[in-house]
Amino acid sequence: MSFVEVARIPATVAHELRDDVLAVRIRPGDAVTEAAVSARFGVSRPTARIAIDQLVGAGLLRREPNRGARVPALSRADIVDLYDNRALVEGAALAALAGLGSVPPDAVRSNRALAEAPDDAPFAADDIAFHRALVVAQSSPRLTRMHDSLMGEIELCIGQVQANALWRPADIAAQHARVLDAVVAGDPALAARLVREHILTSRDRLLEHVDRAPHPSPSS
Repeated sequence: MSFVEVARIPATVAHELRDDVLAVRIRPGDAVTEAAVSARFGVSRPTARIAIDQLVGAGLLRREPNRGARVPALSRADIVDLYDNRALVEGAALAALAGLGSVPPDAVRSNRALAEAPDDAPFAADDIAFHRALVVAQSSPRLTRMHDSLMGEIELCIGQVQANALWRPADIAAQHARVLDAVVAGDPALAARLVREHILTSRDRLLEHVDRAPHPSPSS
């Protein structure tokens, strides 16, 4: 087996685990152990550890002392903080991108997939890819790094939005299309405003769901 093949194995395992987290097949609070990953994928414990570490580095898992890695259970305050900061960063990124007047092909492809998806289709991966492509395409690597530092936990939120059917893919695509039109028109203020509104609409839908969800009774 070549070095490239050896390196690819943890990435493949991490990719499948990420899909499970986004689809909430691995739920907030669930443990992701080296033993379980090793057994599921038929890989060694060191390979499982590397895959888990990749998701920890991305913010999709957290390591806790004496408890290993778990999917974070984000609080209401976490959701507000994440989305509000994401709106600031993406607003700045879209203003910069609109100054260039062109949209990245990857964003267009991801949004086309959303527009053509059935109402009940999974949409998290295409939604995430759309936003990442727009931020990467603007000219500041620092903005891209700031966005990356938020996106792991934001992906957890988008997974919850998908799992609870809080958006239809076509409706997401329609809002994305308005953002793209503003970029092509070279209107930084409009592009920034539209992407912030889109992000904060998602925040509010998720918060409404969280507020409606039953909370466990305190133990006696």
